[in-house]
Amino acid sequence: MSQYYDEGANIRLYAYKQVIMVTPNLKQEITQLEANFCAALSDPNRLLILYALSEGARNVTELANELGLNQPTTSRHLKVLRERGLVYTVRTGTIITYHLSDPRLIQALDLLRNAMRDRLAHQANLVNEVSQENV
Repeated sequence: MSQYYDEGANIRLYAYKQVIMVTPNLKQEITQLEANFCAALSDPNRLLILYALSEGARNVTELANELGLNQPTTSRHLKVLRERGLVYTVRTGTIITYHLSDPRLIQALDLLRNAMRDRLAHQANLVNEVSQENV
């Protein structure tokens, strides 16, 4: 089983949950999190843009070509990310390059991807166990 599901992790997770109190401040922060980040991260293409920008600054054309998107679609995604403060722009003459605002975004996405992989692996193990029992 994965580390996520071991008894020690469950105890630590339970202990951690006991410390968190649902306060008005927490509710407000969660509302802001959803409004600012979750909506911006709800499209796979925007996530791919963030990962591309984590490797270095790009302009719209470079991103569109790299991700196989058309330029207007890429521009719309960048606008959402820029409005939410996840990327920022730098103008050099006529060229506008986009930059990742905070590398912790990629760390957070990687954590979510790892949790998802662990969950999928756990589900696959359960399916395998059930299949073996039925043989």
